Amino acid sequence: MAEPKEPKEKTFSYYEAVGRRKESSARVRLYVVKEGIISVQKVEVAKGDIIINGKPIEKYFVGEVYKKIYLEPFRTTNTIGRFATSITVVGGGTVGQLGAVIHALSRALTKVDPEKFRTILRKRGFLTRDARIKERRKAGLAGKARAKKQSPKR
Repeated sequence: MAEPKEPKEKTFSYYEAVGRRKESSARVRLYVVKEGIISVQKVEVAKGDIIINGKPIEKYFVGEVYKKIYLEPFRTTNTIGRFATSITVVGGGTVGQLGAVIHALSRALTKVDPEKFRTILRKRGFLTRDARIKERRKAGLAGKARAKKQSPKR
């Protein structure tokens, strides 16, 4: 009979979490980098960098408004520049993907320090999954979920 294996010691090199919004899904990894550069998704990443689908996040979500939104979980927890971050996001549009990224970042930060960050992020609403999704199309209507067929005037 096989000997039971001893549980492996967890030596975290990164914290991982998944976030979702609308049709989008994002997987975030927060790498704890002591110094230097690591290679993530075939891209060189330094401490404080955020890479999304192989691109710098500034090129993926262009504009100051988006930047303010995706940095908010880091700003709230005072962890800007503490991690090298890699994000993989699929499905949906820009706003849905941004929401999924924020949700995943917040969940990953919660794994870093649950007692400290969980209450802060929960209060701001970053840990709550936004359950609103597109309403299904109904048969017999004018092509949309709630659109009624046009009635003749005379």
